[in-house]
Amino acid sequence: MRLPMRMRLSRNGTEHARAPAGRAAARLAVAAALACAIGVQGAMPAVAAENGVLSARKAISAPTGFGDVCDRYQWACATGRDDRMSAKTLLALAQDVNTKVNRRYRQVTDRRQYGTEEFWALPTAARGGDCEDFALAKKMALIEAGVSPARLLIATALNRKKELHAVLVLRTDAGDFVLDNLRNRISGWKDTGYTFLRMQDPNAPSRWQAVFAGGMFERQST
Repeated sequence: MRLPMRMRLSRNGTEHARAPAGRAAARLAVAAALACAIGVQGAMPAVAAENGVLSARKAISAPTGFGDVCDRYQWACATGRDDRMSAKTLLALAQDVNTKVNRRYRQVTDRRQYGTEEFWALPTAARGGDCEDFALAKKMALIEAGVSPARLLIATALNRKKELHAVLVLRTDAGDFVLDNLRNRISGWKDTGYTFLRMQDPNAPSRWQAVFAGGMFERQST
């Protein structure tokens, strides 16, 4: 997934964010700009998470390329059922799936594989896929393993390089954990250092919600 030009951070903006003077103000300004860039208005509190769970703010449009995913892959937008799995069981399953999918497929851009900037699909055996394709493959594998679809939510974020990225979020009683094609080890969403932007609605996964949490939205220490 590539970061649209309107959301790229300027060189000057990055330098100001690193400067000791006005660092908090600079980061809040960048966060506000990101919010406006993807169509959310109003004040953005610094943290949008409670009890380790990414909390929804409001409805938002789906990411570019999501399009007809729900028609092509009905399981990707299925509503959940109670799987009664413990956090320990879920995390063990997720770790296994994350590692296997990451090792099975190569990373390739949508432009190279499909001739377009964004197209969400399962990775192909011949060429592989990009970040959202890996997330779809992991969601399918975990549903097949008996995990409730309500626990498996695809999210978009800015990674540590401030590039637009997609991951799969696993919701457990111990909090939300991230399955990422950039690393084999799963981790809590806060530990990724990512700036989370939007996520599938757990009650209606065909719809998306703004979350705005982590990364640049973290509360600054004084």
